[in-house]
Amino acid sequence: MPPFFSGHTTPAILALADGSIFQGFSIGALGQTTGEVVFNTAMTGYQEILTDPSYSRQIVTLTYPHIGNTGVNPEDVESFRIHAAGLIIRDLPLLASNFRSTQSLSDYLKSENVVGIAGIDTRKLTRILREKGAQSGAIVAGADATAAKALELANSFPGLAGMDLAKVVSTATAYEWTETEWTLGDGYGQQTKPKFHVVAFDYGVKFNILRMLAARGCKVTVLPAQASAADALALNPDGIFLSNGPGDPEPCDYAIAATRELIERGIPTFGICLGQQIMALASGAKTMKMKFGHHGANHPVQDLDTKQVMITSQNHGFAVDVTSLPANCRV
Repeated sequence: MPPFFSGHTTPAILALADGSIFQGFSIGALGQTTGEVVFNTAMTGYQEILTDPSYSRQIVTLTYPHIGNTGVNPEDVESFRIHAAGLIIRDLPLLASNFRSTQSLSDYLKSENVVGIAGIDTRKLTRILREKGAQSGAIVAGADATAAKALELANSFPGLAGMDLAKVVSTATAYEWTETEWTLGDGYGQQTKPKFHVVAFDYGVKFNILRMLAARGCKVTVLPAQASAADALALNPDGIFLSNGPGDPEPCDYAIAATRELIERGIPTFGICLGQQIMALASGAKTMKMKFGHHGANHPVQDLDTKQVMITSQNHGFAVDVTSLPANCRV
């Protein structure tokens, strides 16, 4: 019996489309889930990862072995619910200890009806994903879980290429955001005297990006993914923000069309993750599916002009094809 269980365990099975099978134990809801299996190398931030809408339809493997040490709390979320299709970890500690903790990770997964598996060799799994690329997979949790059922489900997932998920995870209605970043002792603040007005297109935006904009003096109006350029221009913004999000950017024709018009109007526009890829597509470039993507909290990125290197948090499985960039664009 693994060290993170002290009583009865419920079996769980992870299967990959290449036929790999991993036997483990359920740490979340009973049932089954399918998605693209990816790995994230961050040592902290599992709650933020789970609630990041960019992980929609993805089963996340956390490479750090001990996950759940600090429990969960209602403040460290990037959206209103868990968006990851499932969670894979090596070890769930018996004790969750943190002064802000209100719930254990296992109870959190169960309350959100999310399937999770622990007790497997995540190093082996990561090597498979690194060498063969991210692939379709499934987790089956319950007393009746079988490898055959898990493998059948894994092969039924079509993959993320061609999948438009931005409009699925986006807000249904526009809203204003005023909450600023969290500080010890005070929690989250409020922006009451904004200097700028930024319109954010929500393709799966993370709350903390909105908090950082607000903390820097911005009034933020968030629009649904399928909002038009006219909707944004009617708000008379100082700038446009195109958010992160899940899935393939190419099918998001509504976003590409709106972005193209905004860029042509000369409105200052910037994007992160899916938003940056939408900008590239709107400018005439192409995007491509990456082998296993970038998922982690310590990716170095260099500014080619200043040569400054920054350590960044990344989560994307698609990228801009640099060779397809028009003459007026660069990376």
